[in-house]
Amino acid sequence: MSEGRPLKVHVTGAYGLIGNLTYRHLSGKDEYEAYGSGRRTASSDRIDDEDLLRIPDDRFSLADLTDRDAVSRALSGMDAVVHLGAVPDPGASFETILESNIRGTYNVLEVCREEGIRRLIYASSVMASWGYGQFSEPYVSLLKGRLEGLPDPMPIVKVTDPPRPTEPYSASKVWGEGICRTYHDAHGFSVVCLRIGWVNKDNEATEPFLRSVWCSQADITQIIELALKATENPVYEVCYAVTDGPYRWVDLEHTCDRLGHVITG
Repeated sequence: MSEGRPLKVHVTGAYGLIGNLTYRHLSGKDEYEAYGSGRRTASSDRIDDEDLLRIPDDRFSLADLTDRDAVSRALSGMDAVVHLGAVPDPGASFETILESNIRGTYNVLEVCREEGIRRLIYASSVMASWGYGQFSEPYVSLLKGRLEGLPDPMPIVKVTDPPRPTEPYSASKVWGEGICRTYHDAHGFSVVCLRIGWVNKDNEATEPFLRSVWCSQADITQIIELALKATENPVYEVCYAVTDGPYRWVDLEHTCDRLGHVITG
């Protein structure tokens, strides 16, 4: 709540899968007044049209993140931002990542600074730690499906362990966590960076490695709301956002401790 009224929360990337799930979740609660923006009004291929919640015209802004003026118009008057807008493709070129994920995130942060918005959720990615699965045991064996002899439980990668991005997309997420830290220290932002696992439209995962980094639709919306509540106080946190399950290897206990998330499995 803000001054006795609903908290005005703006979701960037509101017609992406996680963005639309988040808008739906927040708009269904009395304590929030949810808004959204995106560079298009069509859904991405990660969400089916029949599952999409259309955002009323007075709550939606058409805004490419690289257009600073459009971002400024979209965020004007907001209390908090859930920044989910980005190119989510690990195969995208550096130039594409540079414009959307880096320049776009910088624009959001600068507009928040100018508008006096000091509460931010930043969508990082579990892929900030993807190099562990590519280059370190026992995670390589899990990735390749060599399950016999894997330790139980798996050794946990913590947020204090070095990030290990593997391409421009995941590297941009590490950069995003860093620039959010800069705005926390220099401008008093309250920020939670969520290293989000694999959220998919089928809302299930069966292959062992994908299951180990999967995040259910219910868990991602709960974790985002808990992160939003955490920004009521001065904070900078990096937390993994995954669903507990077999072979999980990232630190969900830290998320529970800092955000109050309940592991449901």
